[in-house]
Amino acid sequence: MTPLRVSVVAAAAALVLLFVIFELIRSRRLQERYAMLWLLTGIVMLVLGLWRGLLSSIADLVGIAYPPSALFVLAAFFILLLLLHYSTVISKLSDQNRILAQRLALLETRLGESHGDSDSR
Repeated sequence: MTPLRVSVVAAAAALVLLFVIFELIRSRRLQERYAMLWLLTGIVMLVLGLWRGLLSSIADLVGIAYPPSALFVLAAFFILLLLLHYSTVISKLSDQNRILAQRLALLETRLGESHGDSDSR
């Protein structure tokens, strides 16, 4: 069974995380679509912190002897999922940025040609 102190600290940390996420959403510094992953992480951490038996069951299922270690393994897994998600977002934005730069270069070339034609007259 998970020690009570670990459960209390995990639940408190999850509540602080959820408060920070809601505050970032409220102040429009975090978009809702990205906040969903963070909210899911906070809620799972809160549930596992409060429901001590569930964490012990998950630890036993995976073969982890000390249940609080399972909490850290799950946290690391969620962080990896977040990193993967942000990597895909960055890749997409990088491609869009390259396409926009190419279109801008084409427009500047066309604009330069049209100004060059009127200057020679």
